[in-house]
Amino acid sequence: MSKKKQHVVPHDGGWAVKGAGNSRASSVHGTQKEAISAARSSAIRQGSEMLIHGQNGRIRERNTYGNDPFPPKG
Repeated sequence: MSKKKQHVVPHDGGWAVKGAGNSRASSVHGTQKEAISAARSSAIRQGSEMLIHGQNGRIRERNTYGNDPFPPKG
């Protein structure tokens, strides 16, 4: 399974989860909360990142669920 970032984006009166680079939504939900839950599950399963967009399309939050070393090296 690829490690695509999962984006939660506005979609036709609801919210969609889209993998980075995909033109089609992986899933469509009535609320942002439902879409975030689906995106989080997918990101955890893939060990990738989830990006939550606001109504204006700008990223408002991001979470990493993969190999994210803390504290950062360097």
